[in-house]
Amino acid sequence: MAAEIQPKPQTRTPVLLNKIESSQDVVNTAVIIPKEDGVISVSDDRTIRIWLKRDSGQYWPSIYHTMPASCSCMSFNPETRRLSVGMENGTISEFILSEDYNKMTPERTYEAHQGKVTVVLFVLEMEWVLSTGQDKNLTWHCSESGTQLGLYRTIAWVSGLQFDVETRHAFVGDHSGQVTILKLEQDSCSLVTTFKGHTGNVTALCWDPAQRVLFSGSSDHSIIMWDIGGRKGTAIELQGHNDKVQGLCYAPHTRQLISCSSDGGIVIWNMDVTRQETPEWLDSDSCQKCEQPFFWNFKQMWDSKKIGLRQHHCRKCGQAVCGKCSAKRSTIPLMGFEFEVRVCDNCHESITDEDRAPTATFHDSKHSIVYMHYEPTTGWLLTSGADKVVKLWDMTPVVS
Repeated sequence: MAAEIQPKPQTRTPVLLNKIESSQDVVNTAVIIPKEDGVISVSDDRTIRIWLKRDSGQYWPSIYHTMPASCSCMSFNPETRRLSVGMENGTISEFILSEDYNKMTPERTYEAHQGKVTVVLFVLEMEWVLSTGQDKNLTWHCSESGTQLGLYRTIAWVSGLQFDVETRHAFVGDHSGQVTILKLEQDSCSLVTTFKGHTGNVTALCWDPAQRVLFSGSSDHSIIMWDIGGRKGTAIELQGHNDKVQGLCYAPHTRQLISCSSDGGIVIWNMDVTRQETPEWLDSDSCQKCEQPFFWNFKQMWDSKKIGLRQHHCRKCGQAVCGKCSAKRSTIPLMGFEFEVRVCDNCHESITDEDRAPTATFHDSKHSIVYMHYEPTTGWLLTSGADKVVKLWDMTPVVS
């Protein structure tokens, strides 16, 4: 069922503690149970499983419950032990888990959506159950009565949802690449603003209520940090993944962001540094360094009898440049570029070794991650993979 891994001490990498390998299908969502050696998982095989660590060091299911449809998402509240499970058929089923996690009692069912439930979120302070579906609806229900309180129609189906209790703001990330901020009331909502910085669909959202910063991950491999509370409109881009970002979580006590991608990468970002916004790309009909015409500038090509060149952009200054004037590459970590990117010759000369000092560390989970969950009280990270394996990691060597 599960294999216990003997950790290697004194390593500055995540330490693999355990693997849970008995799922018949991909585990769509799984969470670590705080203060318990346990994991809750929901899967495409229609099962809810509560895994508890035995004396042998292996995880075995104390609960194995089959649902009427594939389980697409879930939300678990440790204080109330309330488990909310969204399914492919649009239904959300709620259960209350016993104190010893050996029994779960059905509590309520919500007919929330006309299609697959994509995200479900239980908000204890409001006694609300928020959910989104492939029917492009955001709904919120009263968790005490089970009645629907409100509904908002999104422009595309939602893949990321976060909620701020203090302001009652819902952050909604969708497949168009847009993030929408809504102010939710008991039975209505109002649109606050929308913003878009991704070229691909939003795949994950993470909200830090203390710093009032929102992180969004995307299928375009990028992460954007949106300064919501600062009201400066600052958007910092982080480029450190080679594939779709699948999960984000923030460790506020160390000011580190943890991100995972479908190529198995786990990246730890130091957010306790002064980062710089990437520049807007400038428009020009000719290279802003050597003045050679770009290939669409027919008049200048004819007048100068020169062949047009392809346009590029320097990632540091944003100027439009030709390939000859931007032949060099460099990392620019404070701009979020942990990989080498195109820079013009002048900017390359201005970048010092200190400027190139990395602000992130990179680790390989050795499986294609579909979901992640971080438990800050233990410093453990859970990754669920396309290989049907759930891995548990000790992150304290790197999140510190």
